[in-house]
Amino acid sequence: MEPRTVIPIDRNWEFKQADKEDSKYLPVSQFPTHVHLDLMHHKLIPDPNIGKNELEVQWIGEAVWVYKTTFSSPTVEESAKAVLAFDGLDTFATVVLNGKTILETENMFVPERVDVTSELKKDSDNELVITFDSAYLRGWKLVEEHPDHKWGCWNGDSSRLAVRKSQYHWGWDWGPTLLTCGPWRPINLEVYESRLTDLWCDINVDKSLKAATVKAYTSVEGKACKIRFDVLLGGNSVARQEVDGTDATFTVSDPELWYPVRYGKQPLYTVKATLVDAGKDVDSISKKIGLRRAELVQRPLKEQPGTSFFFEINGIPIFCGGSDWIPADNFIPRISRERYFDWVKLVAEGNQFMIRVWGGGIYEEQDFYDACDEFGILVWQDFMFGCGNYPAWSGFLDSIKREAEENVKLLRHHPSIVIWAGNNEDYQYAESVNLTWKQDDHDAEGWLNTDFPARYIYEKILPDTCEKFTPGTCYHPGSPWGGVDTHDPTVGDIHQWNVWHGTQEKYQNFDKLVGRFVSEFGMEAFPSVKTIDAFLPLGKDDPDRYPQSSTIDFHNKADGHERRIALYLVENMRYAPEPLEQFVYCTQLMQAECLASAYRLWKRQWKGPGREYCSGALVWQINDCWPVTSWAIVDYYLRPKHAYFTVKREMAPLSVGMTRKEHKHPRNKYTRVDIETTIQIEAWGSNLTLEDLTVDCVVKAWDVETGKETYSKTIAEGLVLPKNQSTEIYAIDVPATHKGDEGKTVVATYLVQDGKQVARYVNWPEPLKYLHLQKPEQLKAELTADFKFVGISAEVPVKGVALECDDEEVKFEDNLVDIVPGETVKIAVRGAKESSNITTRYLGMI
Repeated sequence: MEPRTVIPIDRNWEFKQADKEDSKYLPVSQFPTHVHLDLMHHKLIPDPNIGKNELEVQWIGEAVWVYKTTFSSPTVEESAKAVLAFDGLDTFATVVLNGKTILETENMFVPERVDVTSELKKDSDNELVITFDSAYLRGWKLVEEHPDHKWGCWNGDSSRLAVRKSQYHWGWDWGPTLLTCGPWRPINLEVYESRLTDLWCDINVDKSLKAATVKAYTSVEGKACKIRFDVLLGGNSVARQEVDGTDATFTVSDPELWYPVRYGKQPLYTVKATLVDAGKDVDSISKKIGLRRAELVQRPLKEQPGTSFFFEINGIPIFCGGSDWIPADNFIPRISRERYFDWVKLVAEGNQFMIRVWGGGIYEEQDFYDACDEFGILVWQDFMFGCGNYPAWSGFLDSIKREAEENVKLLRHHPSIVIWAGNNEDYQYAESVNLTWKQDDHDAEGWLNTDFPARYIYEKILPDTCEKFTPGTCYHPGSPWGGVDTHDPTVGDIHQWNVWHGTQEKYQNFDKLVGRFVSEFGMEAFPSVKTIDAFLPLGKDDPDRYPQSSTIDFHNKADGHERRIALYLVENMRYAPEPLEQFVYCTQLMQAECLASAYRLWKRQWKGPGREYCSGALVWQINDCWPVTSWAIVDYYLRPKHAYFTVKREMAPLSVGMTRKEHKHPRNKYTRVDIETTIQIEAWGSNLTLEDLTVDCVVKAWDVETGKETYSKTIAEGLVLPKNQSTEIYAIDVPATHKGDEGKTVVATYLVQDGKQVARYVNWPEPLKYLHLQKPEQLKAELTADFKFVGISAEVPVKGVALECDDEEVKFEDNLVDIVPGETVKIAVRGAKESSNITTRYLGMI
């Protein structure tokens, strides 16, 4: 038996518009590809990321496109077969080989395989032609064919609900409408007599963590042969078995365990299955796996209602500070492996532990999960349903079942994936329009006869799939999902959008908006000025280079974004729309303050065993799919906004948090005059390490107007901060020099260990707009002699000092820091040199 051969069908591809008479075939720009990439390559359309070009390319989504290539036939022995394997066709594709239709697809997420042995030509090249119909128009036809369904959604339009295609292609409140099509994943021709079709490992790590059992399963298409299983670590053999069946069991003593970033290393074992015939290797599959014990803990809490919702990895409860993830581009084929790794590295370096792959994008590329495996980032994986009432006719359900099975099988080996969730906000949408949904109704077949039939998908098809194909991974019906409804803060997860959306609460009140696990919350900010200049057609010389211009507004898809950004700006700080650079800074400062407030206040509720009142905060969102003003904390070009750094500080191994609370004590229940008002500072320490820490706590205060230090005291000595929890430290009146001066008193808390400052936080009177901020005369930001640090100092308190540099090679490891007199804050920097021109920006400088 000859070994299986795999021939990439990635050469000589051409494309054209099929429904246009004078259209001619042109070579593709790359392979795999999307039609927009090829049209841009030939300058037939403008770049949709620039200006308002998105409007100029809408016709593409309503056209029909055809891709074709030719390839020679390999030798196929009489006992062998030839199979064309399509990893992903987007979406309604008709595949014709040598004039014969061999495949019709309707689901972007399902890989397809077709036996073409009898169709290949022996004496000439084969012609492969793939025609892609308009997913948008096909979607509307399907909507019309099912008038009894109660169609409706947030974002895009209802046609998307009928099509198994990335939902964000219809446009979202952070992304453009770009309805792509094309062969978006590889196509290969495989020739074999027998092959391994899958390799999966069911892993059980003992509670003692001293042993792990790995049950390796594979399956064979064709003649059954012997199978050799190998387990390797770092290239060294750990175990080997050759069996007559299709599975083997390994016991690994003292396993090298996979941990989330900061809690341990990320060793990856390689498991390899090899098909052996008459002593010859015929086929093989390799998977990298991590040995780890992962549990979602939902148990009653002490002193509060409801249940916990936290992830425990190898016995360690994890406070999952992290981010939500959308596709990193509108055109997936141009995201390189390197770019995926750059994104995930940013997450890891930002002290984040979890990424939630949002349900309106794609089951991500293997490169993405490889990066999460290697950097130690936990993955919350949604199935691809978002913000709508999905239909459930029988053929649609069959397609979804295949989609779920294929993608779970593709991804289940990744140790980073710790939970699968059925959808994004579909239950929430159902509640908003009063669809039929009662949690205590367990009649699955009956759900199909209601106006919310998609429950059958989320509570029958998807959990059954996970139970069958990845039984060791938790399944959660949706995000959010939990208690009496999707807003119940005591059970499951919530999306907290009453800051920005909803009731538009002040972000200082995030402590009142807590849930057991907050899997979405956010605040918008403008991207880097460099990013704005990149999408303005004329760059720095563009007449629309001002914050309220139509082009800049076009690059913000959120409804009411002008009002909401203005609301949160005007509530919190003095600002002006000119110059653009300072306005962008103000929006980023506002976002940074907002998001840091959420992490800080919610992490306060991580109070130790039995008191895991809040165990996760995933900001919407880490990334963008194009250059845009959005909720992202890093923009499309991987330029961090200032919130990235404030989140990084809040999720440090050790941090200190502070808040101000006003307390009013009237002398009787009638008086409006005789009222004693006190303003207190509350402070707590958050120790996310796995060791108890002993620290001293020092508190200092300054007059914001004079810069004079008005208070300095060691509040506590030898204070023990227990491991992996937050601990209350003190509650004192604001140490103002005189009664009434609290509103101009800045207070800082320092944690000191063995004489060294290990944590710091500066608390300001709010709103910041009421402060008489002074312009520092001695603000310094000086590079050290080795160019590895920038030291920042000033003679008065300065809010939000941002370091800036035109040189893109210069990278700051922290930014947007509050400066108080008497200390120098050192920020690590990479890529700096003697000629680097590092400047500062701060609140109130203009």
